[in-house]
Formats: sequence, structure tokens, C-alpha cells
Amino acid sequence: MAALILLNKPYQVLSQFTDLSGRDTLAEFISTPGFYPAGRLDYDSEGLLLLCNDGRLQQRIADPRFKLWKTYCVQLEGMITVDAQHALMNGLVLKDGPTRPARVKAIPEPPLWERIPPIRQRKQQPTSWIEISINEGRNRQVRRMCAAEGFPVLRLVRTRIGDWTIDGLLPGKHRRLTVQLPDTPPRNPEKRRPRRS
Repeated sequence: MAALILLNKPYQVLSQFTDLSGRDTLAEFISTPGFYPAGRLDYDSEGLLLLCNDGRLQQRIADPRFKLWKTYCVQLEGMITVDAQHALMNGLVLKDGPTRPARVKAIPEPPLWERIPPIRQRKQQPTSWIEISINEGRNRQVRRMCAAEGFPVLRLVRTRIGDWTIDGLLPGKHRRLTVQLPDTPPRNPEKRRPRRS
């Protein structure tokens, strides 16, 4: 058994416990020793961050080979088009190579908490929201994908990783779960030699 902490990471908090520049870190919200982030969430992004006390579980969550889907609510500058949604769903070519196809749908503005500080947006510029799910984790990937289609991201909130969600968690709040680790077969099992009769 392993323990897992689900944290709703606030805006402008680093996904680490120390920072020499004095920025807010996870230490402001998590005081339980022995827990480490399984993956990251950008400083300027909000939402679900998982922390665990077991290396095997941490690897299962963070390693792209296990293809855990991560879901985000994203506020975009401009009104998202059907063509842009299809491009995101089919996969894009970014500077670091092609992306896997994403799951994307336009959504009404979700009932999220008010961000502090609030979003800076131009009064004459409309905005729209999408829900996007990806099963890889490159640096600032969702932001880069949306920008490549001409829709800069104004706000990005991760709501789900696999079966875990931030439902019921306000920014800075967390809950702890116990997780049953799946059996992992050894990487190089010894081949049994046939017995000689």
C-alpha cells in the first residue's frame, strides 16, 4: 500500500518544496514528510497535483509510458474554432516533435474559483473555454499546442489525472488517499533452464 496526496495547487506556486528566489512552494501547503510530486504543474497553472510516498507509484503516475490521461479546463484568447479543435485532436507538430492526439471539446465557462490575481484580458477580445485531455507530459505542452493554433492560453486548470480529480478541493487544500499498488512483473525475469533427465 502507498499513500497519495491530491493537492489543488494554486496559481504561482512552484511544484517543489524549496526555492532560492523566495517564490511560494508546496511547503506552504504540505507539511507531511516523505511525499514528493509525481510529475509537475507549471508555476502559472492551477489545479491537481499528485504527491506520493512511494517511488513505484510516483513512476507509474509520471512516466509517459503508462499513458495516464490528464484533463485541463483552458481559457483561451479568442473564440475556438472547429478547425482548431480538430487540429488538436489529430495531433500537432511542435518544435520538439509531433504530439499524440488529444481529446478536445468546447465547453461553457466552468464554475471555478476566482483566480488571484485575476486574469488580464482585453475588454474587446472575447474568450472561450475548452476541455482538453492529453496522455503525455512535455513542458508547457497544452499552452504550446493552443498557441500553435492561434489561441493563447489565459488560464489553465488541471482537473483530473487518471481517475483522480480535484472535485471538492479549493485552491491550497488537499486530501490523502491510500492506494493499492498494482503488481509489476520484473523487467528481466530469469529464464528457467529445462531440467535434464
